[in-house]
Amino acid sequence: MATAVRDNPALSRFELDVNGVTAVANYQLNGQVMTFARTEVPPQARHGGIASQLIAGALQAARARGLKVVPRCSFVKAYVDKHPEVQDLLA
Repeated sequence: MATAVRDNPALSRFELDVNGVTAVANYQLNGQVMTFARTEVPPQARHGGIASQLIAGALQAARARGLKVVPRCSFVKAYVDKHPEVQDLLA
C-alpha cells in the first residue's frame, strides 16, 4: 500500500513508499524553478502506477509552493504531456 508523497529537501527528492520500497523523483531547486532530473522506481514496484502517483504528488507540492517546473526527466515530461491540468506549471 502506498503512503503519501513527501518532499525530502535534504536529498532534493520527492519520495513515495510502496510495499516496503521507495520510489523517488530527484529535483534541483533554483529560485522558484524546480527541475525534475530523474525518477526511480524499484523493479518490484514498476507497472503499478507508482511513478504516476509520485509525480502527481510532486507536481501538487510544486504548485502549492508557487513553483514552476522543468521536466528534464523523460517520465515527468511524458506525464506533463498527458495531463493538461499541470501544463501551466511549466517554466
